[in-house]
Amino acid sequence: MSIDQCNRREFLKLTSRGAGAIALSSLINSVSAQSPYLPELHHTAKAKSVIFLYMSGGVSHVDSFDPKPLLRELHGQPMPMELERTQFDAVGNIMGSFWDSKKYGESGIEMTNLFPNIAERADDLAVVRSLTAPFSEHAQGNFFMHSGFPFLGYPSAGAWVNYGLGTENPNLPGYIVLQSENSGSPHGGVSIFGNAFLPATNGGSIFNVSGTKAVPNIEPALLKHEQRKALDIIKSLDYGFAERMAAKDAVMASVQNAETAYLMQEAVPELTDISGESEQTLEAYGVNNPLWYKSEYARQCLMARRLVERGVRFVELSCCPFEIGVQKANPWDQHNKIEIGHGAMASQVDQPIAALLQDLKQRGLLDETLVIFTGEFGRNPFAQGIGRDHNPQGFSAWFAGGGAKGGTVYGATDEFGYRAVQDISNIYELWATALHLLGVDHEKLTFQYGGRNLRLTDVHGKVWRDILA
Repeated sequence: MSIDQCNRREFLKLTSRGAGAIALSSLINSVSAQSPYLPELHHTAKAKSVIFLYMSGGVSHVDSFDPKPLLRELHGQPMPMELERTQFDAVGNIMGSFWDSKKYGESGIEMTNLFPNIAERADDLAVVRSLTAPFSEHAQGNFFMHSGFPFLGYPSAGAWVNYGLGTENPNLPGYIVLQSENSGSPHGGVSIFGNAFLPATNGGSIFNVSGTKAVPNIEPALLKHEQRKALDIIKSLDYGFAERMAAKDAVMASVQNAETAYLMQEAVPELTDISGESEQTLEAYGVNNPLWYKSEYARQCLMARRLVERGVRFVELSCCPFEIGVQKANPWDQHNKIEIGHGAMASQVDQPIAALLQDLKQRGLLDETLVIFTGEFGRNPFAQGIGRDHNPQGFSAWFAGGGAKGGTVYGATDEFGYRAVQDISNIYELWATALHLLGVDHEKLTFQYGGRNLRLTDVHGKVWRDILA
């Protein structure tokens, strides 16, 4: 880093480059759907954007998308197989599900009625029942699900997508994480959404959509022309500084972030103003639900649709706790009283997610928007109190839209839902498939750091060809 003081002559020299700064501003603000990294897609894309419905804490797959009738038949009996040590080393007897199951849609996918509205959209879902993860602890599981590594220091999937594809809307960040007043980041914190060694423009921007001010201090403190003049001076100084630095890209990323923040001052208030949405739409999502945790998640789902309409590449949603005092970081984590906890959490997200899928479909956006639903792991088929401990050895996720084949099931767990036994899958394959649908070869989306080419899928991963439309 240079530590030279900037004297009057140097200052005048730098600020005289106003024309260069204006040209740079024009260059920055004309970013198209194509990324500087990826001038052309590796193959034809089916999806333009991703909506990531993250169920932090671990949804029980045997109580939702992978029902096991045998659990009710053998309820109260010991598990008849050798078991792995659980997160809390609490192995009870087999526990049947509190929710009934049946086949849904023309495709006949069997699911429980934990998510009754989502289940009615079975023909839009590509359900994967054979996910596995090597970690049963929340923070490691969250990092692994988001970045392919179990610790901080690696970019989130949203950052990789933003880096690889660029943005279609320079007025908004390409990767946005939606939260509410009473939601929070999963265990691991905001680093889960970070850009790590990728340019700073690719990291997740957190929007709190509970009120009208999704971003703090979004109102300008100066008149627009005054602010533009100040930014141009700072940008000119930064431009000159960048020319003398080895870390030029980092400085330029900072400049671009400042430009995006400037443009967001008009884009964000318009985005968060939902007064133009019809009463029918608000009712379908549940935005006016008197229960705060339902209305807040409903607002996130509606905002997700508004964001992908405006060309945002990657949008992640955050669940709210179902009552004050329940952990914000992992509200799906019911080691006890799972009937109450899972029931409340499902009632929070079920209607808004089903409405989101329907709304995207009616607007012709579902075909180009990939919706992903998953948590960091599943839950065991045996009891821990009146709940279930973590199970990373077999759990479920689903894709919808964006080139995924609706009404399909990929992979399977054993008859107890304990271990994946057919088409055993992992997180690398989930993101390899998502990138494929976005037109990107996951093996070619790399960034050189620490002497090697790193990627979201590390040195693993294959595409789930069976769920491609």
